[in-house]
Amino acid sequence: MSEFARVLTTLRQIRGLSPFFALDVGRPDEGWHDGAALLDGSALPATVDRIAARYRTAERRVAASLFFLSYTARLLSPVVAARAVGGTAPDVRPANLWWRYDADGLRVRVKEPVGGVGIVESLAPVVEAVRSVAPVAPGLLWGNAASSAAGALRFVALGGAASAEECVALGEELFAEPPLRGCGDFVPFPGEVAFRRRSCCLYYRLDGGGKCGDCALR
Repeated sequence: MSEFARVLTTLRQIRGLSPFFALDVGRPDEGWHDGAALLDGSALPATVDRIAARYRTAERRVAASLFFLSYTARLLSPVVAARAVGGTAPDVRPANLWWRYDADGLRVRVKEPVGGVGIVESLAPVVEAVRSVAPVAPGLLWGNAASSAAGALRFVALGGAASAEECVALGEELFAEPPLRGCGDFVPFPGEVAFRRRSCCLYYRLDGGGKCGDCALR
């Protein structure tokens, strides 16, 4: 089986686990940004400004954190689920992405169904791009990534695609190296994937916002 076929087979396999595991492939309609627009140009700053306006916050770092939290949730969910079921995870580096932010929130898709690299290598350029837009601590952003990955593992276990014990073991493997190491801890809880991060995504700073289930401030 070719690499294209392995990736597409895996994406079909995990698609039904949760809407966040659905990752489309191929060139979209007009209105989408090339992934490279995350790293330079005005697309990312303008998107952060739109998020700030949407959530009525004057704190740009809060909007930047929310962007990256959504970004990692959309991309790490299929990557982690693919790993959990023993499939081939897609390449989610910016060069292989299309993305847009609209009334439905952030949407992403991959250009080609090819195998990817590690989480850190996939996300590191975007972390730096986000930090160039707003003064967000790197540990907070990597905590967002860890939270998204752990949340995906929880849904994988709930969906029965892998056991909770298998998902926790995979999570500990994924978080074994910096900058993900130290972002949080898996909490022993029979039959479930429970995670507590060591940073906060700043969602609580929005009007009407609260603390997430894995927040360090809870």
